[in-house]
Amino acid sequence: MKIRIEKPLLKSLAMMASVIEARDAYTGGHLYRVSQYCRYLAEAAGLPRNMVFLARLGGFLHDIGKVGIPDGILGKRGALSLSEFEIIKTHPGIGASLVQVHPLGELALLAIHQHHEWVNGMGYPDCLQGDEISVYAKIVSIADAFDALTSTRPYRLETSPDPAVATLLLERGTQFDPSLLDAFVKMVQRGALTPVVGHSEPGRPMVACPNCGPVIPVDAETADGGTIFCRVCGSRHLLHRKGDTFEAEPTDEKGSAEQLKPRPEMNALETLVSDAPRSVKL
Repeated sequence: MKIRIEKPLLKSLAMMASVIEARDAYTGGHLYRVSQYCRYLAEAAGLPRNMVFLARLGGFLHDIGKVGIPDGILGKRGALSLSEFEIIKTHPGIGASLVQVHPLGELALLAIHQHHEWVNGMGYPDCLQGDEISVYAKIVSIADAFDALTSTRPYRLETSPDPAVATLLLERGTQFDPSLLDAFVKMVQRGALTPVVGHSEPGRPMVACPNCGPVIPVDAETADGGTIFCRVCGSRHLLHRKGDTFEAEPTDEKGSAEQLKPRPEMNALETLVSDAPRSVKL
């Protein structure tokens, strides 16, 4: 089946995913990073250009179903209860249901619905295994797990890339496809993903709030002495250049409602849309 990609329609699909990051202060840049990891992994695996784009799109849209998960569960500081985890496990199905009604939803349907399946059949929602799982979902699974490990979450701080891939390798052949994981590990080891780790867009490093922990996107144009605001505690911070990133110095001031409102990561979205091919074959 060949699907023509009309860019206004693709933009509307990608905007649906941006709602998730607007809700969660801990996941700034997650969609950008996962989509970039998917792109690099698909290229390393030798997939053709159109399939690389579909992997990248799947990475951007994979968590769209979390719009149906209560905030108290998404942002919980601590381990989820069994009942809460059962609710979390519904998000791939919710996401699949949402995109099915979109004219271009078929492009990312399998990546969204299957990205928590394990190659040994122990994942969710359908306990698929091996070749029953789409290659796009297998790619997103690795990229998503790596970003979760290398990003700050409500329940833990981030780890660096090398320990993160060591953790992924513990699930080689169980959760993750062995050949795809091996290709991903090689990219991390040679530093190919370093410009993406800890960034919300190219040239936009994330900075941790010194008061309460959430990561905060920094504008690419921000200079030494600039200002950022934490959406969780509302604090205003001064930025001080440190290498290719910044350190945040807290002040006694709070941001206004306008300064604290979430802003869609439009640059990453616009780049994704502009890079889309005219059509793809599914």
